[in-house]
Amino acid sequence: MAKRIDVGGLNAYYGTHKAIEDISMTVEPRSVTAFIGPSGCGKSTFLRTLNRMHEVTPGGRVEGKVMLDDENLYGAGVDPVSVRRTVGMVFQRPNPFPTMSIYENVAAGIRLNGGRLRKSELDGVVEKSLKGANLWKEVKDRLNKPGAGLSGGQQQRLCIARAIAVEPQVLLMDEPCSALDPISTLAIEDLIGELKERFTIVIVTHNMQQAARVSDRTAFFNLAGVGQPGKLVEIDDTERIFSNPSVQATEDYISGRFG
Repeated sequence: MAKRIDVGGLNAYYGTHKAIEDISMTVEPRSVTAFIGPSGCGKSTFLRTLNRMHEVTPGGRVEGKVMLDDENLYGAGVDPVSVRRTVGMVFQRPNPFPTMSIYENVAAGIRLNGGRLRKSELDGVVEKSLKGANLWKEVKDRLNKPGAGLSGGQQQRLCIARAIAVEPQVLLMDEPCSALDPISTLAIEDLIGELKERFTIVIVTHNMQQAARVSDRTAFFNLAGVGQPGKLVEIDDTERIFSNPSVQATEDYISGRFG
């Protein structure tokens, strides 16, 4: 069941440095929301606050609310590990477990979460997840071969299969195509379009065309200067952000005047 995210008054810090300031937004279920903006404006930091990965960084802390439907992810007694199970993440560089087979890479997420399935059930989940990541046809005859032996684009889809195997409700993607060639990028973009039927998806991208192609809504982040905290400038339907943004800085960034 895909969930809605409501963020209110969120600040994130690295030690004493405030990285992002006073961010509030809603992310609708079963949609793709893209975060765009210049380097250093806090897009990836903000993304990591949505599944409590930010606090894994030394000195990382968060103030404010992140509501997943009606649960505050930063509420008292909320287990960060269960948050990360509900809100999955795919990173910039494909990171399959190098010593594991393709099969074991997908099964790893389930095992890490304490899932004890019979072999036949696990086989079913692995197949379903690889099909969900549009990878099954390419790897079904070599499931016992190392995941690290796949191409970059295949490795990234393997990481997506691993993330969706545990049935998250939200999928975060931090520049998932930046290390990939154009053909692999297109495969991931097509996949994002399919996955949004089941998941709420948030993607950070530096590629304006990609944001325009894959997202329903786009959020533009910026910062006043070096060392200043990143802020949300505006969020709106992607079509409007790219054709008629409300803020001049958004138009300047999209048209390549800075960033």
